[in-house]
Amino acid sequence: MRRMTPEIGWAVRGACRASDPELFFPLTQSAEQEARAKAVCARCPVLADCRAYAVRSGEPEGIWGGLTVRERRDLRFPTGWRRPAAG
Repeated sequence: MRRMTPEIGWAVRGACRASDPELFFPLTQSAEQEARAKAVCARCPVLADCRAYAVRSGEPEGIWGGLTVRERRDLRFPTGWRRPAAG
């Protein structure tokens, strides 16, 4: 039996495991699709673990932990996170 790494062991308990992956990784994203994916995430028992993993690892695609790529990026790099260079 293959063992999962502890970091993503939570994934087997995710509400998304029974969903079509295209819901979370669409070829063309729409507001409707995003809302449907986020609704699955909203009832997920491992939402916090999934979100923390995606933000920490910088997942470049898909909806993870109820957040889009842009939402995750905004958490990692909030407005004003860079200070102007001394000059």
